Amino acid sequence: MLKWYEVEEQAAGRKRLKILWYVYKLAGKKPVKFIVFFVTLFAFLGAPKIRKCSQKFQKIVSGNGSIIQAFKHFLSYAYSLVDTMIIHLDSFGIQNIYFANETEKQILYKDFFAKKGVCFLCSHLGNINAMRTFFKSGTEIEWLKANMFLEVNQCKIFKSFLKSISVEDPVNVYPVENIDLTTSIDIKNKLDNGEIIFIAGDRVSAHNSEAVFSAEFLGHRADFPVGTFRFALIMDVPIYFIACIKEKNDKYAIYTQKFEFEGKRREKIAELQKRYVEFLEKLTKKYPLQFYHFYDFFG
Repeated sequence: MLKWYEVEEQAAGRKRLKILWYVYKLAGKKPVKFIVFFVTLFAFLGAPKIRKCSQKFQKIVSGNGSIIQAFKHFLSYAYSLVDTMIIHLDSFGIQNIYFANETEKQILYKDFFAKKGVCFLCSHLGNINAMRTFFKSGTEIEWLKANMFLEVNQCKIFKSFLKSISVEDPVNVYPVENIDLTTSIDIKNKLDNGEIIFIAGDRVSAHNSEAVFSAEFLGHRADFPVGTFRFALIMDVPIYFIACIKEKNDKYAIYTQKFEFEGKRREKIAELQKRYVEFLEKLTKKYPLQFYHFYDFFG
């Protein structure tokens, strides 16, 4: 059974990434996507275990477990990495991202401007990196300071490459692997000062795989990290579920949902977990090719 932290980077290499960067700078996005198509094809053919995991997942979520559907899944992920590169180069304009629901946006912005601090529970559905665009100069919330938890030991080559090309990263990154009491205190202080935090809730910890809760997801049992949800509640700030999904017009739609529930702590965490899984499941059904897990998710 393949775990997420056992998956190795496919077709990643500093020289290849630098070449793509130069191509983009000289000729734009279309030639880069053309090259990436063939790079992805060779990576796809050389990764049978990951390919089978993709086919299994696509069969469950869309009823289509064909090898072609799995390749589309791979390609969607590869193109999202191209977008991530463009975002870090500061070449991704604010006009390319919008809120799917204006009412949800107003609810969220009310909390932003009240400087309550916000905890976003995100996932590996879509491309949460697109949110970085909002925290750059020229937007109505450019003053808002953002923080994000990332798995720094995963995809090291690509993350190192992004760091080397970033014009200026508006997001402060915390390694998931190094979360401790000091980190929690630091984050709590930042949230109390009106800052925001992004943390994923759809991958179990590589260092504590037993700290999970099981839930029905797409008709199957899947494990989720319980620590993420406990952490969000401890921070005692508004909690939102969020996903940035790429639409057919090559733009990203932001889906958000505020978590509100009155009850005892045990009831509250159970409800938080339940609603997060429902939020993730609803969007995954709608965008199955953008659920970027290439391992035994239902293992």
